[in-house]
Amino acid sequence: MVEGGKGAVELQADGVIHLTWKPNVSIEAQDAHAAMAAVNEIAEGSEYPKLVEMVTVEAVSRQARAVFSVPSAAFRIASFGSGRVDRLLATFFFDVRVPVALPAISVPGPNP
Repeated sequence: MVEGGKGAVELQADGVIHLTWKPNVSIEAQDAHAAMAAVNEIAEGSEYPKLVEMVTVEAVSRQARAVFSVPSAAFRIASFGSGRVDRLLATFFFDVRVPVALPAISVPGPNP
């Protein structure tokens, strides 16, 4: 569990760190710090790819996006959501992390 209770981090059997944010949360800087600390702790000094589930996340603050731009144990990051808002948030999230434009992909999922 990410400190603060807004998300969970798990190292899956396939070697991918899975960060799942709870539905309808707003991610602030303290949440981002807690998530990155959890990712680094679970990685135990190694690097892993990371999958971020942002289904129905309400917002990601500018300060949180800045925290996510700091290098961590996640060396490759993918994100998925279920709608246009998730796609928009992912685009802004990755715009801070990567200096080139990356296409955001929306994966169909259950409608809340």
